[in-house]
Amino acid sequence: MKLRNLTIFEFDAFALNHPLGSYHQSSSYALFMSEQGYDYDLLGLVDENNKIIAASLILSKKIGMFNRYGYAPKGFLIDYFSPTILQEFTSALKKYYYKKNFAFIKINPEISIGTIDYAHKIITYNRNQIIESTLKGMNCRKLEGNKRFETKIPKYNAVQILKNTNLRTVCKNTRNKIRKSIRNGLSLVEGSRDDIETLFKFIKNKKDYPITHYYNYYNAFSKKDEIDIFLIKIDFEECLINLREKYEEESDKNSELVNKVMINPSNENLKRKLVSDTILNSYSESIATATRYLAKNKTQIIGGAITIKYKNRVNILISGFDQEFKKFCPNYFLHYKLIEYYKDDFDFLDLNGITGDFTNENPYKGLDEFKLGFNPLAFEYIGEYDFIINDGLYKSMEQSGQLSKEFKRKEKSINN
Repeated sequence: MKLRNLTIFEFDAFALNHPLGSYHQSSSYALFMSEQGYDYDLLGLVDENNKIIAASLILSKKIGMFNRYGYAPKGFLIDYFSPTILQEFTSALKKYYYKKNFAFIKINPEISIGTIDYAHKIITYNRNQIIESTLKGMNCRKLEGNKRFETKIPKYNAVQILKNTNLRTVCKNTRNKIRKSIRNGLSLVEGSRDDIETLFKFIKNKKDYPITHYYNYYNAFSKKDEIDIFLIKIDFEECLINLREKYEEESDKNSELVNKVMINPSNENLKRKLVSDTILNSYSESIATATRYLAKNKTQIIGGAITIKYKNRVNILISGFDQEFKKFCPNYFLHYKLIEYYKDDFDFLDLNGITGDFTNENPYKGLDEFKLGFNPLAFEYIGEYDFIINDGLYKSMEQSGQLSKEFKRKEKSINN
């Protein structure tokens, strides 16, 4: 077997048929990353009949003055249960990149090693765990302790099974907020490249990327119709009609509770009255907001999302909304409408990362609870590894702080 460069056609055809194929391992992603300052190779291990046995997109970038590192996003397209093929492929990669002054190749295979039960804070592990030992035995160094978002791609992930999801299958709190958002006059609008500037207002504080980052995504993935843009629109007139109706209903209920408290000031009656007061106040604030905006425009865009489509999966690249309209539940509306939009043509919706931190101190607890409210499958993946090409060079980069500087997180906000 030998290592050789693959054509775009060869690589994409192999990736599309590989069980570990993802949009990160595609020529579209290679094109996108080339605009981010990376070079790239499409490499394949072929047998004596020129049949591709394993392959990978390898991105590369200079680190320091003279040296480089590689990155195989979502890992190699290979059978990780075959030590022989894995050894053959990695040995060939090491020989190929050692001559080019590479220190390492970062990999983060999308291999599930455990299923997460968040309700009981339990992770049930599977036989894929043995691959960890295989990788460590091949000079791969694992990034430890990454329970949150310390890695380039989240180690913990939530995946929605589209055809199995409807209002009855999501959690009660999520279901109520979806219904509330619909009553509030929200609708989902298909966008285009021209809408990226509008959408950027709602996502710019979530990640430390300029608007050109998202234009580059669109330019790379739109060539094969692999990217969609959505906007959340609110109709203030419809919203006000619904809010005033709900306010009057709650006001009548609140008056009844006032009388009950006067007759019987029990803890239960007092508690129900306080809850009603809170709901009534929430409606009042929402009515004031909608009235203020209706004086300017009948409708307004208040959020949106960018999605990437690959094989049978849709990935939420990023989403965001105007925090002033948080009470209108736009994020619940957006995710549920994406499920409805894609469920006839795709099998899965990747919700784009959760954490493995079950503590109350987790700053991302709200984000986890929001996504898990849709009752998705939750997984722990095998994690991020540095496949070391040059031990001396790698240690030098680590000691100098070059590695920690290069791979610092890009997250800026944890708003939902």
